[in-house]
Amino acid sequence: MKTLNEIKIWIKQRDTPTKRALFRAAKSVLRPDFPPVPAIHLTLYAMISLISLAVLWVINALYWKPIFICWLSNRPKRLFLYGKGLPYLTGPLNISIGDDCRISTQITVTGRTSAPVPVQLLIGDNVDIGWGSGLYVGTRIIIGNNVRIAGQGTLAGYPGHPLNAKDRANGDPDLDQQARDIVLEDDVWLARGVIVNAGVTIGRGSIVAAGSVVTKDIPPGVLAGGVPAKVIKNIDENPTDHIGASWERVA
Repeated sequence: MKTLNEIKIWIKQRDTPTKRALFRAAKSVLRPDFPPVPAIHLTLYAMISLISLAVLWVINALYWKPIFICWLSNRPKRLFLYGKGLPYLTGPLNISIGDDCRISTQITVTGRTSAPVPVQLLIGDNVDIGWGSGLYVGTRIIIGNNVRIAGQGTLAGYPGHPLNAKDRANGDPDLDQQARDIVLEDDVWLARGVIVNAGVTIGRGSIVAAGSVVTKDIPPGVLAGGVPAKVIKNIDENPTDHIGASWERVA
């Protein structure tokens, strides 16, 4: 008795009329061509999408969001977790989140496990943290009000490993002096994929272009970008089109 896989191989040989006929029949069954009927299929799509969104909203409101808030040291108002499930949290963390924040469920937040005291993540009001971002808290990460962190942003407050190769091979943790604060002051905007290293403060209202690596402090009110990030220009109080042009060159 041939197994299913042996039958598939036998049919795929197509070296006889019978095998070729069976091969065409199998393709017709596995790749059906049903004609689309827009009035029916688009209506079904809309209905299923609405039902899926409603179910997700109920699960988030009654299950995921309450669980997440239980992990916080405060009770933020109008917190919006978008996506399915929960952010990945690990390590000794003391987390405080302000009101009216929007946070993707597909982010990672870790606290340095070898820290002498629990580390702190302090998030202000009206903050966005986008999909795929990582907040790695070495001592403290302070995120001010109205901050925007686009998708795949990284705040790396500690390296996770010591500099000495032998110590790394032994599995030793990083040293206390390798872990430092990260501060994003009010109104900072990190574009997609920005990496901010330990010990960095980004001044109020500054923007960091996509893909940049911030290794040193950024002053307030500037556009910065590059690897490593450098100040490109001051941001005008009343932005005009030329700022957009500068942004495109560094994004």
